[in-house]
Amino acid sequence: MGKKLLTIMLALIVVLAGCVQTKSEVSGEKDGGDTKGGGNGKVTIELLGTSAGEDDMNIVRDQLIKNGFDVKLNIQPDYGSFKAQRDAGNFDIALSSWTTVTGNPDYAVRSLFKSDGDNSNIDDSEVDALIDRASTETPEQFIETYKQLEQRIVGEKAYIAPLYISFKAQGVNKNVLNPDTVRLAKSRAIAWETIDFNDASKRDTDALITQQAIGSLTSLDPIKGNDGSINTLNTNMYVRLVNLTDDDHVVSDGSLSYNYAIGEGNEDYYFVLRDDINFAAVADGKAVDTGERVGADDVVFSLNRAKDRDAVPDHRTYSLHESMKDVEIVTDLAELEDAKLSGGAGSVLEALEQGLEADITEIVVDKTAADSSAGKYQVVKVTTNEPFPQVLNYLAHQSAGIVSKKQVESINTYDVAAFDVNKDIPYGDQRTVTEGASYDNHLYASGPYILVKKNDYQADFVKNPAYRVGSEFEPKISNVIVRFIEDADSSLSALRNGEIHLFNGVPETKYELVENDDKLVLQKNDSNAVTYLLFNAADRAVAKSENLRKAVLYSLNQDEFLNYYQGNKKKAYSTVSPLVDTGNELIADPTKVEESLADYQAE
Repeated sequence: MGKKLLTIMLALIVVLAGCVQTKSEVSGEKDGGDTKGGGNGKVTIELLGTSAGEDDMNIVRDQLIKNGFDVKLNIQPDYGSFKAQRDAGNFDIALSSWTTVTGNPDYAVRSLFKSDGDNSNIDDSEVDALIDRASTETPEQFIETYKQLEQRIVGEKAYIAPLYISFKAQGVNKNVLNPDTVRLAKSRAIAWETIDFNDASKRDTDALITQQAIGSLTSLDPIKGNDGSINTLNTNMYVRLVNLTDDDHVVSDGSLSYNYAIGEGNEDYYFVLRDDINFAAVADGKAVDTGERVGADDVVFSLNRAKDRDAVPDHRTYSLHESMKDVEIVTDLAELEDAKLSGGAGSVLEALEQGLEADITEIVVDKTAADSSAGKYQVVKVTTNEPFPQVLNYLAHQSAGIVSKKQVESINTYDVAAFDVNKDIPYGDQRTVTEGASYDNHLYASGPYILVKKNDYQADFVKNPAYRVGSEFEPKISNVIVRFIEDADSSLSALRNGEIHLFNGVPETKYELVENDDKLVLQKNDSNAVTYLLFNAADRAVAKSENLRKAVLYSLNQDEFLNYYQGNKKKAYSTVSPLVDTGNELIADPTKVEESLADYQAE
């Protein structure tokens, strides 16, 4: 497990604070802990995380102690200090979480568990083969494959130890916002453009005020981040070829495409593009229409860099898009006429023309020549390396957001191989939007909103004046403020006091407080968020001993988590659990713990 871990949706754990310590300072021994048993004969396990996960850590600690372990808790106050501890190797296990924001099971495993995954700590050829096999199968076929994959990751090798699946909930101030306009999707980040005030006259004068926990933004370049600091922000700043409905169906609604079609063989994917979106920029603190249309050249550029590991330094999302072989602009109308649809009668052209204002009579390469009212359209084709229908879910992810080819190329003039973080300013660097001497906002937004400025306390967004003007997808509210509130209790207090209008992420233990507040409404949905223990894969005995990992695994009783959260959690076996019912289940087993510990001691 020695590669870069998630900076992605990691909800973490535990009990100490302060600066980075050496392994010996934290554990008491140079090699990282008294893992073979010291004076009391017990094996020591160190848990690392942040104060936000203290309740979960206490449950894990008590379960491990009950099964014969000694436990050292290492709680850090925030994600930054946790990451420093993690990178220093000061842990045996850490409380982690993953949310499959694309709604497809391949996303739930590829980045985390494949040997070359962006966030993988595992190097297992059998795991790699199972992930690749499942990615080419239909939902009816892949259940058995994902079952085998789960058994390999958890039951056989204990690479992770699952704890629970969370629900998704948000609190809405119904006195200010119309709750019917506030979406709560199972997978995708919240969409701001549909949200409206009860009093529509306030759309241009008042701001929608929401929150998020993390104030340090990884990157506003969609391919350079995939974590809780930017997922919602980039989702609302960059339009994509397709979107997910609230229950995870792929659609063109609210996207850059009028329609999409899958060619026979499930390797060619066609998208007919809209011609009513321009990029927005920031001038004098205001969002302005650049006059540059979002077009096919931007799509080809954006997706090619998304799948190219070397397109930017510290590329965080390339593994999500490695299934794409080619991205190209279609130039011949006859190709659409001749291409047959997957799984049915008819041509790709007929499918793309469904519901269009005018039939497709001409295909244009120049985006300025597109005119849907005259039947002139741009069409992009994505070809995958092999049949891979799940590519559509990845194209709905924020990392597939469409950026301006012209603008990004004008900013990213550095040499990728020689990139110097202290000297080079890449597209999307948060320093360019942060108030102060370094402010130099160079963003071009293709989506409904653009980030104008930020500081340590909030980020200010303004609606794109050239996004779907006059349509149902034109943003209703002109200004959005995202407050940075790390603590969930503080966010809930801000909601109840009217300081924010929307709190996405109400903890399960606080549902009643929202439900019993007359001015609030609780919206609740299933989610794809799974919390689990991640083992240190580079250092410590847990990296080498499968037996020791299994002893930890079988110490865990998920029923105790469900009881603590008053039934507002569900059992998990892996990150796939919310998406595919494999029938696998983790059952606490003290006998297996004892046997595994004995085998470990004998190693």
